[in-house]
Amino acid sequence: MYLEHYGLIEPPFSITPDPRFVFLSERHRDALAHLLFGITQGGGGGFVQLTGEVGTGKTTLCRLLLEQVPENTRVALVLNPRLTPVELLESICEELHIDIEGRHGSTKALVDALNAYLLDAYAQGLRVVLVIDEAQNLSVDALEQVRLLTNLETPTQKLLQIVLLAQPELRGMLARDDLRQLAQRITARFHLTPLDAVETGEYLRHRYRVAGGSRFPFDASAVKRIHAHSGGVPRLINVIAERSLLAGFAHDVPLLDARWIDRAAAEVLPSRAPRTRRWVFALPVAALLLASMGVAAWWWPRTPAAATSTAAVAAVPAAPATRAVVAPEPVPSLDAERFAAALRDAPLTPGANGAVVEWISHRLRPAYLPASDAPAVFDAAMQDAVRRFQRDAGLADDGVVGPATLMALAANPAPDRAAVTSSATGAK
Repeated sequence: MYLEHYGLIEPPFSITPDPRFVFLSERHRDALAHLLFGITQGGGGGFVQLTGEVGTGKTTLCRLLLEQVPENTRVALVLNPRLTPVELLESICEELHIDIEGRHGSTKALVDALNAYLLDAYAQGLRVVLVIDEAQNLSVDALEQVRLLTNLETPTQKLLQIVLLAQPELRGMLARDDLRQLAQRITARFHLTPLDAVETGEYLRHRYRVAGGSRFPFDASAVKRIHAHSGGVPRLINVIAERSLLAGFAHDVPLLDARWIDRAAAEVLPSRAPRTRRWVFALPVAALLLASMGVAAWWWPRTPAAATSTAAVAAVPAAPATRAVVAPEPVPSLDAERFAAALRDAPLTPGANGAVVEWISHRLRPAYLPASDAPAVFDAAMQDAVRRFQRDAGLADDGVVGPATLMALAANPAPDRAAVTSSATGAK
């Protein structure tokens, strides 16, 4: 299998949205902060809309969002929006664990049940968020039903915050005259674009480091061609890079250049190459895939467990098993709005203190930093702990707490995930 050939622990370019591999470009960081702010503004009303081309990382950002919602937030996540208005209401109620026995098929009965749940949540100080992925697949009638849900309110506050994740087609739909009422209620919009050429190289190197690789297998011409063929779309970058590594192993090539990338792109993007030559490249790859099935059966039980949650798009494996296991201590709370602000204000300044530094200090304990009752300060000792954490996370070990390191710390397993990294299961 090519893993050993390239010194890897696990495949670096899988298309599954594993948050340990998430690479956050500046636009992805802005998008995540945008979504977090949309949730933390609570009953401000309106919709939050995130659009982007296929494969740009919307679903991955959605999974990161679900891991970081505040503890007092309840989330209804709709992944399959090809539903009638009534079916959509039923799905929302089921996600929120509302008893709808005897109410199936009745729009009024379902809305009444949902309204009662929202009023009770409001009385308890809870926030309720509806997240609809692939929202461009909603019918016009279903979109209108979603709009009507924003009418559920108290005299001072909306009871339901709605987040729409969609392909660009949604923007065209909302330009329709009969949907202008919904379009006017979208208070925050963000469009996620593909990676540029520089970010594509950073993305490839990041995922390769997280997978355990030390010697980057693509030369400058290969990186350039990967970007050219993929258009900077992370999913296509993964597919082309994965096929290139398989071919490089099959032909015992340690460093891949543009020629290998062109051949790989011809396989995964059939329209870009003549059919008559594909078998030359495909035969060794097919043989490798068959061989890898047997290796995977041996290797899979030995790989570290992935994070429980959906790029672009960067998180981190758990601390190495060789470290001593110490009894966990509670992690101080850091609300999502403050975390989003930390992402925007990064990197952290040496000598800094406060809530964010306290949170970082506890995320580093006990594997990288000893427990202490003294107020946390971003001093030399913490910077050294950050470097060791970054090395284990597959990040550049510069000791700088920038957005990528903050996201890695947020995704790293901690004793208490009730703050920024509240689990998705608790949010549903």
